[in-house]
Amino acid sequence: MNTRRLWFVLALVMAVSFTVLGLMGREIHRQAPPIPSRVVAEDGSVIWTKADIESGQLAWQSMGGQQVGSIWGHGGYVAPDWSADQIHREAVALLDIWARRDHGVAYDTLNAEQQAALRARLKAQTRANTYDPKTGVIAVSADRAKAIAEVKSHYLALLGSDPSQERLREQYAIANGAVKDPTRRAEIAAFYWWTGWAASTNRPDQAITYTANWPHEALIDNTPTSATVVWSVASVILLIFAVGALVFWHARTKVEEHLAPPAENPLAKIELTPSMKATGKYFLTVIGLFLLQVGLGAVTAHYAVEGHDFYGVRISDIIPYAVTRTWHTQLAVFWIATAWLATGLFVAPMISGHEPKFQKLGVNVLWGALVFVVLGSMAGEWLGVQQVFSLDVNWWFGHQGWEYVDLGRFWQTLLFVGLMLWLVLVGRALWPALRTPSESKPVLLILFLSTVAIGLFYGAGFMWGKHTHISMVEYWRWWVVHLWVEGFFEVFATAVISLLMVKLGLVRAKSANGAVLFGTIVFLFGGVLGTAHHWYFAGTPVSVIAIGSVFSALEVVPLALIGVEAFENWRHTKAAPWVADYRWPILFFVAVAFWNLLGAGVFGFMINPPISLYYIQGLNTTATHGHAALFGVYGMLGVGLLLFCLRSLARREAWDDRLLAITFWLLNGGLAMMIFLSLLPVGVVQAFASIDHGLWFARSPAVIHSKLVETLVWMRVPGDIVFAGGALTLAAFAAKLVLGGVRRGRAKATVVEPVAAE
Repeated sequence: MNTRRLWFVLALVMAVSFTVLGLMGREIHRQAPPIPSRVVAEDGSVIWTKADIESGQLAWQSMGGQQVGSIWGHGGYVAPDWSADQIHREAVALLDIWARRDHGVAYDTLNAEQQAALRARLKAQTRANTYDPKTGVIAVSADRAKAIAEVKSHYLALLGSDPSQERLREQYAIANGAVKDPTRRAEIAAFYWWTGWAASTNRPDQAITYTANWPHEALIDNTPTSATVVWSVASVILLIFAVGALVFWHARTKVEEHLAPPAENPLAKIELTPSMKATGKYFLTVIGLFLLQVGLGAVTAHYAVEGHDFYGVRISDIIPYAVTRTWHTQLAVFWIATAWLATGLFVAPMISGHEPKFQKLGVNVLWGALVFVVLGSMAGEWLGVQQVFSLDVNWWFGHQGWEYVDLGRFWQTLLFVGLMLWLVLVGRALWPALRTPSESKPVLLILFLSTVAIGLFYGAGFMWGKHTHISMVEYWRWWVVHLWVEGFFEVFATAVISLLMVKLGLVRAKSANGAVLFGTIVFLFGGVLGTAHHWYFAGTPVSVIAIGSVFSALEVVPLALIGVEAFENWRHTKAAPWVADYRWPILFFVAVAFWNLLGAGVFGFMINPPISLYYIQGLNTTATHGHAALFGVYGMLGVGLLLFCLRSLARREAWDDRLLAITFWLLNGGLAMMIFLSLLPVGVVQAFASIDHGLWFARSPAVIHSKLVETLVWMRVPGDIVFAGGALTLAAFAAKLVLGGVRRGRAKATVVEPVAAE
């Protein structure tokens, strides 16, 4: 395979993809739903101002933001999608106002013909765009102003401590007095109204809303657009064609003879440098954060049935759902990323044979900074949700309210500085290997470039401010979540694994070069522009649906041959007797391949086509994909990398394969039980409700707290217990390593024997 040609193709793919991504960002900014200067009634009275809406967004973020329900489908699953809830409540209120005035009875008691007439009036009034671009004013009728006031009163009571809403707050897992300041509650109501207005009002001179007729709401005829249907079909056709092309390419590719492994483990006698030894604390921290995340996951899941309690114990006043879900999702990113970062710090000196001056000091400082950011951000998020901070202080030190980027801007800045330090530490340790000719040079370059990308792309999280339009926040947020976590970290991990296999003598360097380069091209070809599937209904133009649907389908294509990767990894465990030392780390890589196919492939494509996501965005189908992909792929990969490094750090006598076997099967079995006994069935029930009645209904207590769904939520407990058992046995394995002591070896301060050169 011609690596020079592959490098050219990779550069072309990256240049074109990010150019298109930038142009999409410009169009999203240009066509985003306008935030009015004022919303006024017919009599001239001001209902909302721009300041109300913008402050309402900040106030919503301070209470937990996307961890308490969702906006435009992005966020949590227990409370409503507030944009869909706003639309439905306002529509029902307006219909009832007209029914009582025109017919003297409630809307629900009218006959079908009378109801149809009022719904036609509702659609005309709701979908009509009265925004004046010259004045920035949105005008509404007197009747609609009354309906808006009625919904506002509901949110004022719900987000406070009004006894009349106690039951509903519990069903939504919202703590009593979640927002203590009535001014903040009123501003949140303004923000909810604006998100509903954008989702129910047609774009100028078009017959679709700013959110492409999302969410499904029969009362105002919010139904899928033609583009949503057409591009969904196109994505399926393209997927079938691309999979066929990939299989054809693989069939005609010459299969190399299996490499005869060396008689002894090439890594068994490597000398550990001081900085390599110093990474041990990172891996122990990973396990500690993992245990904490698992415990918080159990509490968060239980809130779906007891919204204020944990098995009868009132905990919502101390650690509300908004906090537990924040910590649960954030810790997942923290511990997985820490495992990968630590792997880079451990592997770089091993590959290059070079220990830079003060490398150990840098590794220790970075670890201290990481712990400080994790604990500090968690404390800030708790204080923010408890409404201790002002809105400005909360934005800096509390809860930003954006899922996976919840930490305050101060902590976010410190984390970015830490990533820059990590980039320097890994880069300077790798540099001698990059300058030395070797057969592994292409993979080393991919490893180095992915390290640079990991360091820099987290900076996308600084592209929004306190009052940035939510459409643009979503644009940049998914750069962090999709491109940073799911993109360049995966390229980094693929390169690291390939290098480790080469160093173990299980894979030819030339084969690894071609495989990593080709895999990176195929993955990023669909992965970069596939980011757009997160933006279908976030106030973006139709072009986003077209590009996102096509390229997100291409993201699935490489997974068609994932079975080959899994088989090759499994075959490595049988290559030679000494490979048994790496049996369980390699089997975790096999598990990564399995969950990549199921979690990222099957469950990912389940929600990726626009017509599918139109109905099931923000339901437990998303959580199904999230759990199977985030832990099944990235979590299993993190554990596998952790074990690979610990194999060299630990004494052979302390290593316990029996504990690892138990850990492997408990983690995989528990995850499968969570998904198939609870998350997926709940998502299917909600999907039928969404298709039949609308998103508001699928996320309402009538469905979420129905007997069937609550039973399915309880069915998650066995999976949680099994999975937690795997986390505990992993901790027991690590404790045994610690008690057994680290491997004794001569630590060379500046030079070690290189294992990269070939």
